Amino acid sequence: LILQGPSMDASKKVDLKIIIIGALGVGKTSLLHQYVHKRFYEDYRTTLGASILTKVLAVDNTPLKLQIWDTGGQERFRSMVSTFYKGSDGCMLAFDVTDRESFEALDNWRHDFLEKVIPREQDFPMVVLGNKIDLCDRQVPKETASAWCKEKDIPYFEVSAKNNINVAEAFETLAKQALTTYKGIFESYLTDSIKLTPNDKPKKSCC
Repeated sequence: LILQGPSMDASKKVDLKIIIIGALGVGKTSLLHQYVHKRFYEDYRTTLGASILTKVLAVDNTPLKLQIWDTGGQERFRSMVSTFYKGSDGCMLAFDVTDRESFEALDNWRHDFLEKVIPREQDFPMVVLGNKIDLCDRQVPKETASAWCKEKDIPYFEVSAKNNINVAEAFETLAKQALTTYKGIFESYLTDSIKLTPNDKPKKSCC
């Protein structure tokens, strides 16, 4: 017998951890600051390790507090960055459309993330951002990036941190994915926690 437990309270704020990963110089910090602060700064110092910003929003009438982790893209910090994956509810893969190598590195970043995150789910909430579409020296065609994402069933967004194109849409799509997964885990936990087995039934005593 499975008793129906109470559903998740939509008015209760949910905390979700989102992590942005990708090669050095693709604009991860710029994307994050554009989304959180609505500002673009031309020059950022290279992120060493990780920095964290928060954003409060509502998705499907559920208040969310996103804890967004901006990670360094330098190869020598890769092992350090991977320690920040634990506990993530969503992952944002970013590359620079004017840098072919940053796109080709997506496979390694995605594989590294899925290998270390727990639970290891291939359908983990994830989106891909092709940044710097405002620049003219493009090296990665939209069709190429879209095909890569379609093959892996990951939403793809062409974005510009500088001109604030599709940045909020990308973050909010990921937040919605992460919330849906979170709710599914929450409901499953509730159901399992109140499941009665035959051994739980009271035993009949003899007269």
